[in-house]
Amino acid sequence: MRPSPRLLAVALVLTGLCLVVLLAVPGGAGWLVPAWAGLVLVALADAGLALPPRAVSVAFGAPSIGYTGQTARATLTVTAPRPLPAGLTLRLTADTDLPDLRLDAPQPAPLVCTLDIPLTRRGPLTVTGAALMWPSRLGLWEMLRDVPLGHVITVVPDISPVLSGQITTRMLPLMAGQKDMRLKGDGSEFHQLRDFAPGMDPRSIDWKRSARMRSLVARETRAERNHQIILGLDSGHLMAERIGGLPKLDRAINAALAMAWAGGLGGDMVGLYSFDSRPRLFLPPAPGRAAFPRLQAACAALAQEAAETNHTLALSHLHGRLKRRSLVILFSDFADAITAELLVENTAILARHHLVLYVALRDPALQALAHPADPGPDAIAMGVAAGQMLHERASVLERLSRLGVLCLDTTPEGLTPALISRYIDIKSRELI
Repeated sequence: MRPSPRLLAVALVLTGLCLVVLLAVPGGAGWLVPAWAGLVLVALADAGLALPPRAVSVAFGAPSIGYTGQTARATLTVTAPRPLPAGLTLRLTADTDLPDLRLDAPQPAPLVCTLDIPLTRRGPLTVTGAALMWPSRLGLWEMLRDVPLGHVITVVPDISPVLSGQITTRMLPLMAGQKDMRLKGDGSEFHQLRDFAPGMDPRSIDWKRSARMRSLVARETRAERNHQIILGLDSGHLMAERIGGLPKLDRAINAALAMAWAGGLGGDMVGLYSFDSRPRLFLPPAPGRAAFPRLQAACAALAQEAAETNHTLALSHLHGRLKRRSLVILFSDFADAITAELLVENTAILARHHLVLYVALRDPALQALAHPADPGPDAIAMGVAAGQMLHERASVLERLSRLGVLCLDTTPEGLTPALISRYIDIKSRELI
């Protein structure tokens, strides 16, 4: 319990009146004692009528596991022997900023309310306690109650596309040995023989077996499997930039795990490689479904580094670890065309022996700055600078494309669907 601003204001006004009376009316001090005594009695009565802090309890419930970029729904139950007063404010103390909950009108007890906790980083998020504050009947006191909670929410990479079946649905054509697009060759791995039917590609007819069986027989093929996929995650300081409230590294991890699950469904082997100023973790390729828990645990423990990424050392090390042609998916970033020079040179060397897909995240805020709605001089200056950055970015991606590197430049929201679509296209065209 502590004095409210109202009580402090009344005491300040009464103190000013005392000074005026003492200076203007000699012997008027006797009139001041009843005024102060009345204020003390009213304050004590107001404190006695207020809802006592010890009578208020808080029960907290929240999931123990959450996904980055999403929210955890917490349930708060406030119990008291009488209705909760208007103006009650409840604040959760945690490792992240949480909004306050305030009652605009008296509410019956127990009060059950919900609060969405944003999960903006991987690792444990501890809700240490709940702080409640409510005014007394006359508003002369602020009643305080601190309730320790100690609830821990383990924030892991978002695998909701995997759990919801979205990835499985998109991979069904490849899982069945068929493809949506009728491309020349239609796969190189033999699947089965079947009777030729009108509408089938005449190039699929196996003439030797047809002559032997005296009926047209077609060869059904599918995309080759058991390729190696390496998910390269840049954990340098540029990947710590937040886009839409979430770091680029976390968005890359979420897309990489979705890609790992899709690779497992496609029959390929998936590995992980992380790097920043030097090579970090390398998990050799393994069958995707069996390796998914290990990849998920490794990504959850992946730390963000403050050092600048050394692309020369990182990509040279990766090139030495790979013994067969692989699909290398690089999640990285660059600041400008000058700092990207080493990235371009070493990616081009890697692309001579492997199929490289470079994934870059487009910043919507930079796009908005490049096309300002306000024609003011400051907005125009920022627009020119943003436009120059976008031009340099486009030129770097164009250079990578000319060197045989596949590029995927997309928004954070469309990263996972675009990556899965590009993987399906690569499998269908058998580029690996």
